[in-house]
Amino acid sequence: MYLDSEKKKEIFGKYGKSNTDTGSPEAQIALFSYRIAHLTEHLKSNHKDHSTERALKMLVGKRRRLLDYLIKVDINRYRAIIAQKELGIRK
Repeated sequence: MYLDSEKKKEIFGKYGKSNTDTGSPEAQIALFSYRIAHLTEHLKSNHKDHSTERALKMLVGKRRRLLDYLIKVDINRYRAIIAQKELGIRK
């Protein structure tokens, strides 16, 4: 499985406040970015997989809504998460 509990703890520990911080927008955005990268690689070799394409579009929308929320609430936290190059998020 591509995303086990250890990988999630690593992501939450790196971008959240702690290993168990699953609710902060930064941690959720990082998790969505990891899942988006995985689905993108899957679609490169399986371009006719329309259900995965739909799931990818929905994940991108969720991440965009969380980023919009961060802009409204705290612009500095938004800028910090955008500055993370390994997430692959552009302005």
